[in-house]
Amino acid sequence: RERIPTFLHISDGKLHDVNILDQLIPEAGAFYIIDRGYVDFERLARFDQAGAFFVTRAKRGMRFKRLAWQKTDRSTGVICDHTIALTVFYSKQGYPKPLRRVRFKDPETGKNLVFITNHLDLEPLTVCQLYKMRWQVELFFKWIKQHLRIKAFFGTSENAVKSQIWIAVCTYVLVAIVRKRLKLEASMHGILQILSLTLFEKTPLDQLLTLAVEGETQLGSANQLILFE
Repeated sequence: RERIPTFLHISDGKLHDVNILDQLIPEAGAFYIIDRGYVDFERLARFDQAGAFFVTRAKRGMRFKRLAWQKTDRSTGVICDHTIALTVFYSKQGYPKPLRRVRFKDPETGKNLVFITNHLDLEPLTVCQLYKMRWQVELFFKWIKQHLRIKAFFGTSENAVKSQIWIAVCTYVLVAIVRKRLKLEASMHGILQILSLTLFEKTPLDQLLTLAVEGETQLGSANQLILFE
């Protein structure tokens, strides 16, 4: 299943990462997996007030007191599972409610990872697995850079750069939607190759892709797609 972004904000390099959270309208019941660089307790409180949930990594040196302890099965990698309250004045003022703190030892790397979330009832291992899904965002941008040639820009103005990024993202989303609706087994890159070789075909898109994926047409091959000539 392809991951389709539901929110995208393009900014210049001067904008601090955490300020992006001000552009996001939290959706009640949704989970937001947030990088540690975006941790700001006043902003995270806004997610909680909207009925949304977040999972992020705790910053080093975070001060807190334990309110409750939950038993854990250390064979799963979960070392501890605590309900906590922040103790530093500004952090506590920004987020006065209890938080969940889960410490996990990654069996692959041996690293200890500490997660915080406002969902107090999830299984601790589920909290860890949710954060792991953040990697899908990295894979999304890696895919775009590799297959839509967005490593180099064809203009240097703000509009030129933003237009190229938006075109690449829209291309990805449209192909992902087509792949899902037509229930195609071909990879996203494979579908893009087919489309790049059949730009001037008059065959309806659903027929073209279905026939090509089933191997009923000979479309040749291409080394790599070029989104912009």
